[in-house]
Amino acid sequence: MPTILVPQGAEYAAVCRGLNRVTGKKPHVVPIPVGIKPVKEYLQKWSKTKDFGNEIKPGVLVMGLCGSLTQQYKVGDIVLYQDCMYQQQVQQCSHILNAHIQSTVKIVKSLTSDRVICSATEKRYLGETMSVDVVDMEGFAVLDFFKKMGIEVAMLRVVSDDSHHDIPDISAAINPDGSLKPLSLALTFIRQPIAATRLIRGSLQGLKVLEQVTQLLFSEG
Repeated sequence: MPTILVPQGAEYAAVCRGLNRVTGKKPHVVPIPVGIKPVKEYLQKWSKTKDFGNEIKPGVLVMGLCGSLTQQYKVGDIVLYQDCMYQQQVQQCSHILNAHIQSTVKIVKSLTSDRVICSATEKRYLGETMSVDVVDMEGFAVLDFFKKMGIEVAMLRVVSDDSHHDIPDISAAINPDGSLKPLSLALTFIRQPIAATRLIRGSLQGLKVLEQVTQLLFSEG
């Protein structure tokens, strides 16, 4: 049973709620920060702890939310990563772990970004020019880190914003350590109320599906 890595906050809480409904053995869940650099720093520190080797066997499953870069994937869609791109580099996800996850899940190509992609125009541009389907802010960093250690990694996420609409630029609300600044986030939402409402609604829908797929995945396992 792989260890689950999930961005801290609401996504972590949703995965834990799903696991609370699972009877029997449950996977170890680790909250990680948001963003490429904070994730790298976190994983490096974690790898130096005495329990690290036991905690990440037999592999790692990254769960959470992502944004769509194409019309094909909508809010609430569950996607399983085939690979992940960052700055023209591509890392493959584990074929072994992917094979153990439901065959009905949509397989996608993903992009990891070091900033929030908030413009609908930019979302579609990235999707078309880079031939990717979804975007997140942690995937490549996790894959790159564990590949060097020979550890299998799979990524299962839920789409929380589509490619048709803008979302608020919440970059300023993310601390250097990958945590969120609640006040800055609130002010950003106040300045862009329509986009904020759409983001909140999509996030809530995505989190509900994330909770459900967590329960389903590990109840069957």
